Amino acid sequence: MYYGFYELILYFFLYSFLGWCAEIAYAAVRHKRFMNRGFLNGPFCPVYGFGMVLILIFFGPELDSFLFLAVGCGVVAVVLEFFTGMLMERAFHCKWWDYSGYKSSLGGYVCLPFSCLWGVGAAVCLTFLQPWLNRLFAFLPLWAERTLAIALSLLCLLDFLSVAGTIRKLQKNSRMEGFANGMQKVSNRVGEAISGSIVKRMTRAFPNLSQRGENSLFALREKKEKSGVFAEGCGFYKLVWLFFIGAFLGDIVETIFCRVTMGYWMSRSSVVYGPFSVVWGIGVVVLTMMLHRYREKSDSYIFVFGTVVGGAYEYICSVFTEIVFGTVFWDYSKLPFNLGGRINLLYCFFWGLVSVVWIRKLYPPVSRLIEKIPRKPGVVITWLMVIFMSFNMLISSMALTRYSSRYLGEPPRTELGRLLDERFTDERMERIYPKAIIRAVSGNSAPAQGSGPAGT
Repeated sequence: MYYGFYELILYFFLYSFLGWCAEIAYAAVRHKRFMNRGFLNGPFCPVYGFGMVLILIFFGPELDSFLFLAVGCGVVAVVLEFFTGMLMERAFHCKWWDYSGYKSSLGGYVCLPFSCLWGVGAAVCLTFLQPWLNRLFAFLPLWAERTLAIALSLLCLLDFLSVAGTIRKLQKNSRMEGFANGMQKVSNRVGEAISGSIVKRMTRAFPNLSQRGENSLFALREKKEKSGVFAEGCGFYKLVWLFFIGAFLGDIVETIFCRVTMGYWMSRSSVVYGPFSVVWGIGVVVLTMMLHRYREKSDSYIFVFGTVVGGAYEYICSVFTEIVFGTVFWDYSKLPFNLGGRINLLYCFFWGLVSVVWIRKLYPPVSRLIEKIPRKPGVVITWLMVIFMSFNMLISSMALTRYSSRYLGEPPRTELGRLLDERFTDERMERIYPKAIIRAVSGNSAPAQGSGPAGT
């Protein structure tokens, strides 16, 4: 089913609160005392709320199997927890949780036991709790729903800003004592009380916050001296180039695959200008960010990881493009072991194989080749590429939207719409997106043109 915007906000806070309760219970059992393990002062753990909102959006009624649902929820947990932990560490130079002690952990951000627990718990909520909540929310007036959602969002934003500001101040001092002494000099006692309570709570919940040293989880990162190497490591410039390379190679591979399996050439591009598959480009970036530090792991480890993450990523892309553009770009309904026609087991294995080949064979030489680009020209070219692809994706999105609207019989309402109709006619769009299936509001669709690998 589909949920409204304000309804999703309320579900976010509800599941954030339930996740906070679960964290409190876990900490009470383990440490024998109450500990507010949340990032915020309020009774919320946002990562739980975000996870359940994503599950509500992306997992539709086709997941009628509890096992499938639990696996899907576990995969969402892995991806969300990994990137949340990584982004928070980069933003605050702190590692807020660490699973390094578990054999099945990935960078200390995620581990298999907790991901499985997350998946089963989310599946239980979705199967037994969510239907009851849907009926309950149906009695809530729209004005009350909107007011409550806005009020909770503002309170959460203020809470986040206060915590983030305090942590920033905390990290400017070498020790907790230095920060406390500095706080005493603040003339505003109200602000001092708020900041002091946050510091005390963060210290109790995360004892490593006050530690220093090379192995400290919350130690400040030493600033590395800038070298003359362009796109060193796995930063922004390197990822932009990897996106373009992955998008181009993905389009070429899919084009050849369709020629071999179907006997004719067809466009597999995601955008109206150039042979680029955005799904493959983003996929290469995601896999590189998650696996480049662990490329020394076994091939089987990388294969399984790529299979799971690649399948989840393709499923999310399928739902996203259908919701945003009203268009289905690939359909696996005729293939065995498919999930709602969005993914199937064979192509999930293909993602795993690609992950092994990419990390083992292709990424090292490609990375070295990118780093050989002169620094100043490399920066300029990178930003030109970003501008070009941003413009390309924007035009492609508008052209696809008008393509879907024309199919539904909606005339252009603006001069831009008329221009798009002239430049991107149905014939041109069918050449660029030969497998696109337009979903009508009533649920009908244009005739399917067969199934094949993801081509958007």
